[in-house]
Amino acid sequence: MPRLVLASTSPFRRELLSKLQIPFETATPDCDETPISGELPHETAERLSAEKAASIADSYPASLIIGSDQVAQCELKVFGKPGTNAAAAMQLRSMRGKEITFHTGLCLLNTSTQTVQRTEIRTLVGFRNVSDDEIRRYLEREDARNCAGSAKAEGLGISLIEYIRGDDPNALIGLPLIALCQMLRNEGVIVP
Repeated sequence: MPRLVLASTSPFRRELLSKLQIPFETATPDCDETPISGELPHETAERLSAEKAASIADSYPASLIIGSDQVAQCELKVFGKPGTNAAAAMQLRSMRGKEITFHTGLCLLNTSTQTVQRTEIRTLVGFRNVSDDEIRRYLEREDARNCAGSAKAEGLGISLIEYIRGDDPNALIGLPLIALCQMLRNEGVIVP
C-alpha cells in the first residue's frame, strides 16, 4: 500500500481518519486560504482541499495525500475560521435562528500517478436562536477560533444546533469519510 498522508494539523481530522484503521502520517500544508474574488463557497472548499494536498506533494513521493477544507455559508455570507473570539461571537450572532450550509472539500492526490480525485460534500445545519449570553458562555468554554462557522459540533457547539442534515456526519467535523473510502478504493486501498 502506498504511504498515506493527511495534509492537515487538525486533531479532529486526524481522529476521524484514524477510524479507518489504516496507518497514516500527518503533514502541515502550506497554502493561502484566502477565497478568490467571485469564487463560490463550494469552489473555495474544493480548491483549498486540493491546494493543501498539492502543497506537500514534493515531500511525499509515491504517496496518497488527503486534503480537506471547509467553508460555511449563510445566505450570501461566507464564514471561514474566525481567528478571534470576537469574530466567532459575531459569526454566531449572525447565524442564530438560520440554516447554514457547510461545504467540505475533499481531495486525494496520488503523487505516483498525479491522479487527483476531488469532491465537495454539503451539510445543512440549523442553528438555534441562541442568546448573546449563550454565545458568550459557549466561547468561554470552547476554543472555536479555528473552526469554520465557530461552532464545533463534535464538542460543546452541538448545544447551539437544532439539526444537522447531510450524507456523511463526518463531513461537518471536517473529513468526509464516506467519500474518502471510495477514493481510497479507487486507488486500490483495501477498506476495511
